Amino acid sequence: MITMIYVDANNQVLGRLASSVAKLLMGGEAVSVVNAEKAVVIGNPKAILESYGEKRERGDPYHGPFYPKKPGLILRRSIRGMLPYKAPRGMEAFKRLKVFISVPEDLKDKQFRELKGTANKGEFKSITIGRLADTI
Repeated sequence: MITMIYVDANNQVLGRLASSVAKLLMGGEAVSVVNAEKAVVIGNPKAILESYGEKRERGDPYHGPFYPKKPGLILRRSIRGMLPYKAPRGMEAFKRLKVFISVPEDLKDKQFRELKGTANKGEFKSITIGRLADTI
């Protein structure tokens, strides 16, 4: 029996959240992440925007590499990077992931977890994924 875990990405560090969710997925759990646009990337916002902008412009629009523009897809790709997504068990784990922008109506009454060690303590410069996606 696969259990569904609901995770709130509000004020969570992107890389730490992605690795924690990937570990849950590889353990056989199904995970739904809400508030994807409120996850944060730690670092100088100007440098992060420049770095991600370079990634978006790299390559060919027909052949890739393809970098996502929407906050939910940015988080989803970050989690995919933590999984062996080309192997069969990684593909199965990735299929058990759902990422939402804000909280959908059918998930309003669910109990959301904050994963241990993923919270942003506010000590560093950061930018939210939503703002990152808006400025590209």
